[in-house]
Amino acid sequence: MYAGAYSATFTVTNNCAFTIWPATLTGGGNSQLPSTGFELTSKASSTIDVTAPWSGRFWAKSQCSTDTYGKFTCATGDCGSGQVPCNGNGGTPPVSLVEFTLASNKGQDFYDVSLVDGFNLPVLVIAQGGLRGCNTTSCPSDVNKVCPPNFAVKGSDGSVIACKSARLALDQPEYCCTGPFASADKCPPTPYSVIFKNQCPQAYSYAYDDRTSTFTCSGEQTIPSHFAPKPK
Repeated sequence: MYAGAYSATFTVTNNCAFTIWPATLTGGGNSQLPSTGFELTSKASSTIDVTAPWSGRFWAKSQCSTDTYGKFTCATGDCGSGQVPCNGNGGTPPVSLVEFTLASNKGQDFYDVSLVDGFNLPVLVIAQGGLRGCNTTSCPSDVNKVCPPNFAVKGSDGSVIACKSARLALDQPEYCCTGPFASADKCPPTPYSVIFKNQCPQAYSYAYDDRTSTFTCSGEQTIPSHFAPKPK
């Protein structure tokens, strides 16, 4: 991402050994980006221009195909559009998210990797050339390998292809940080969120995981987003 006074460019790279389909969703009711979904073969990159201020998210769909009627679907991260572009739809969890809030006029940008709704692929965000902050954040591990059995999403071959969070799988206030648990002091980490945190210490593992998981960058910067290969 190149963030200047009024514009930015996201660069998305597929470091996986297989094809993925990255997707974007603009927040706050603003116009969607010029590309809301695209195919990336292994080691390929793609760029998207953005006008700042902007906020939204990126994720990657996997194991996708088109049926005989022309409907496009994916085993993880599917957005329900029936096409490669998501056209303003979000990805169906569990899915690894990269979230950005870009300020205009060289202001402070915020970014994070979120597993609040679960995990499907490792991801890496590298910040370069900013004035202050601009640290790397990531979820480098394959959380699917340690996913609790009742949280696991399995593919057609029986392997675990995504892992739900407790928020998604159990839908209880203490895991969703809602109702009487709707504050940081009332909603601490749970044994389930700790599983995610141990694998990806920099990523959000539950709603109030801000202290170790929100990153900032001030001034002009470069932030390429990489969907990382699964660790061997």
